[in-house]
Amino acid sequence: MVNWLEVEVKAKIEDVNRLRRKIKLIADFKKKESRGDDYFRLEGKGYPSKAFRIRDDGKKMVVNFKKHLKHLWKDGVVVKREFEFELTDKKHLDNFLALLEDFGFEQWVKKRKRTEKYVHKKDKNIIIEINVVQHVGTYLEIEYLAMEKDVAKARKAILKTLAEIGVTRDQIDNVGYTRRLYERGVKDRKYFITRKKKK
Repeated sequence: MVNWLEVEVKAKIEDVNRLRRKIKLIADFKKKESRGDDYFRLEGKGYPSKAFRIRDDGKKMVVNFKKHLKHLWKDGVVVKREFEFELTDKKHLDNFLALLEDFGFEQWVKKRKRTEKYVHKKDKNIIIEINVVQHVGTYLEIEYLAMEKDVAKARKAILKTLAEIGVTRDQIDNVGYTRRLYERGVKDRKYFITRKKKK
């Protein structure tokens, strides 16, 4: 199984309409979607060093976790190795949640995000997103899935794309959305997948 590396950068957006116009000059609109992510962590206090999510996109449930490859981080561009698998029905979800409870995992924070997705016209490997994250704000994300040998190429392509849409390196803000939610004390427990599925 090949686990692609997720090479990406984020930036806080102040003028979303202006940015959208610039994105449309270099990229084609792909789709809009809403995502609900429930994050789990081992029981404890403070911001966790590791966590994973279950994503509900309205069609399926996907478990996802990422390993930060900090030795590959450079010029404000971060690199992560992503792992994920689907929970194909309610029985699989219930069994997985039972395992989490038995191993001492707890529901931690809920992230809700609305996404506009674009694909670069000249390089289909470059995905550009405008993300509206509830309680956090609006962010630009540029992502490139790459093999490790191609990380430098991906980084160069991302930085070039930033320049094309007028985003400077000092605007880069790679602080995670869950960190932002944690800092604001937002938990939104009533929206957790586990509560919805018990109804």
